[in-house]
Amino acid sequence: MQAAIRRMGNSAGILLPKPVLAHLQVQAGDVLDLDLENGRVVLSALKPHPRAGWAEAAKELAEAGDDEAVWPYFANTDDATLEW
Repeated sequence: MQAAIRRMGNSAGILLPKPVLAHLQVQAGDVLDLDLENGRVVLSALKPHPRAGWAEAAKELAEAGDDEAVWPYFANTDDATLEW
C-alpha cells in the first residue's frame, strides 16, 4: 500500500486509507502515537485511560438520581474495641 505526502498548510502529511483506520480501530479526530523505529514511521492507537469518562458518568448518574451506594453502609462504631 502506498500513500502520497500532501501539503497541509506549512506542514505535510498523508491520508490514512479506511482499511488502515479500521485495523487500528481509530477514526478521524483520534490521537495516534507516532514513533520512529529503524528509519520507519510507526503509528499506534493510544489506549484510553482506564478511568476515562468516569467523572462524566458519575455526574449523569447523580443527575438521574441513580447514585445510591450498592454496598451497605459499614459503620465504625466498633473501632474502639478493636485490638491490634
